Amino acid sequence: MTEPGPSTIGITGRISLRTLIIIRWIAVAGQLSAVLLVQYGLGYDLPIGSCLGVIGVSVLLNLAASLQGRSQLRLGERDALLYLAYDVLQLSVLLFLTGGLQNPFVVLLLAPLTVSAIILSQRGTLAMTGLTLICLSVLAVWQYPIPGADGTSDIVPMAWSAVYKLGVWFALALSAVFVTAYVWQVADEARRFADALSASQMALAREQQISALGALAAAAAHELGTPLSTIAVVARELSREIPPDSPLAEDIELLHTESKRCRDILEELARRPETDGGDPFDLLTLSALIETAADPHRAFDVAMEVETVPRDASRPPNVRRTPEMVHGLGNLLQNAMQFARSRVSVRGEWSRDDVIIVITDDGPGFPPNLLSRLGEPYLSGRDMPEDAEDRHMGLGIFIAVTLLDRSGARIRFGNARSGGAQVVVRWKRHIFEQERR
Repeated sequence: MTEPGPSTIGITGRISLRTLIIIRWIAVAGQLSAVLLVQYGLGYDLPIGSCLGVIGVSVLLNLAASLQGRSQLRLGERDALLYLAYDVLQLSVLLFLTGGLQNPFVVLLLAPLTVSAIILSQRGTLAMTGLTLICLSVLAVWQYPIPGADGTSDIVPMAWSAVYKLGVWFALALSAVFVTAYVWQVADEARRFADALSASQMALAREQQISALGALAAAAAHELGTPLSTIAVVARELSREIPPDSPLAEDIELLHTESKRCRDILEELARRPETDGGDPFDLLTLSALIETAADPHRAFDVAMEVETVPRDASRPPNVRRTPEMVHGLGNLLQNAMQFARSRVSVRGEWSRDDVIIVITDDGPGFPPNLLSRLGEPYLSGRDMPEDAEDRHMGLGIFIAVTLLDRSGARIRFGNARSGGAQVVVRWKRHIFEQERR
């Protein structure tokens, strides 16, 4: 098996790490510009080395987060709290070096606090509020004084200088824009994510309805079999007693034929319930799960090859058919069929510890610049064939990731060495089979 290198997807969480990384880059650019402007543009004497060191720490942390290739991950409560708490502490240290509460940019401490009120729980928001109040209290007592333009470190007099007034205006104006953009970015992502989750829930509800319909059809086939058999027996007995030249003979023969036809239809439904949703309590083998998910998405011009291979001597796994697994895998297979040129390969593997499904197509592959973001809602970028009806890519993958994440799967997107896109879906075996117990 050839595993792709990039991203493992996790869809649960409060906010995308990528969003916070972008916001932090904007903050770093603003901090660096302000420090350099005051030091070299206005001629004020700042502890420039310390200020650049504090900003540099944020640069290094952002680079580390970006280079991990996991910027699409959504942060949970604890991680988001730590991320925002660092922003408060970093800005507080920078303010400590540049005048404390006398620095007009102190209002920027409200930005992380505002975001915490949007994405964190009450407990997390209270923790952020407490941290911010502690920082403000420290800055009110201890800080480097604002330096004078002549190199002295005099406190700004009560009659504000024109430069300081301009600084206050600029800080408030910039803070208003930054805080607004900060909060809008987070809220917009939350709205998009909520819309995409709504689409996922609708898809799951539809799959559950189909499953329920299939189970109802199987039950109806079982219940209606007896009365139809009785009708057939009565019709056969009547046909024996009525003379062939009787005007009722033709009607009785029609009754017998139609009852047989109804019985054949019901037997077909009972024999293949999985076609229309199936019995949700039926156990499926790994190959049957793949075939069930792939069946609605097969295309005449693209060959789909399915194989299952053991990785050790353990027995083949079985799983209860669930809408999450069927619809999630179906979306990934549909995406592969849309972009494939002629072939899609699906390989199922299992061992004592893991169950793996690898989907590979011979299409153009995933764009490298989007690999770290695959799984985000409303993400477009992979070139589709010109005759494809749906040229939008992203929501289907998001739905697949969301549903499979519910089943305990981890998903890796990448490009195979031989070319084409490759998706690896991996479960811990005890999680994959837990529905059996």
